[in-house]
Amino acid sequence: MIRKLNVLDEEEIIKLNNCFKDVLNDIKKDLDNNPFSHYIIYLDNDKLLGYINYYLIYNRIEIANFNVLDDYQNKGIGTKLLKYLISNNRNIDNITLEVKKDNEKAIYLYHKYGFIDKAIRKGYYDDVDGILMELEMKK
Repeated sequence: MIRKLNVLDEEEIIKLNNCFKDVLNDIKKDLDNNPFSHYIIYLDNDKLLGYINYYLIYNRIEIANFNVLDDYQNKGIGTKLLKYLISNNRNIDNITLEVKKDNEKAIYLYHKYGFIDKAIRKGYYDDVDGILMELEMKK
């Protein structure tokens, strides 16, 4: 099941913080204090397997974090999360993100859904370049 996370989802917030503590900070504080920040989560039998954290800023989305637990990668979870995000935000202008240049699986997924490379950000991830990608929604 995929759904939006809200500030009252205390159990899921704890799960998310525990599963992805190396990349996430205080989600409850983020939801309380940042009106642009949103999360969608993927749950299977109450087990949290993945999420997308994104910023909805007026007429555009910027994906900040997108993760699936290692043991559940390559099982379509990331695809389902991305499809959900795109299909539930058809009224925006675009979606942007940065991805590590060496993250071939993620780059393949983004290209599959129409994202195009817009720029290279040298050393964006310490010593690894980042690729700025964009999906135009309105034409």
